[in-house]
Amino acid sequence: MSESFHLCLSDLLDQDLSSYEYFYSLPSDIQNKIKRSDVRSFEEMQEYVAKLRNY
Repeated sequence: MSESFHLCLSDLLDQDLSSYEYFYSLPSDIQNKIKRSDVRSFEEMQEYVAKLRNY
């Protein structure tokens, strides 16, 4: 699996269309939690959201 890491969330959203579309499809409360986390790849974002939704 080739994971592309970015310096910060804004870099990830600017450079990866899948991440951008996924992020903006999420509810604003989850978006805010992602903004406060240290997510640097699409895969990390998906895993983080899955953890949030399991609670």
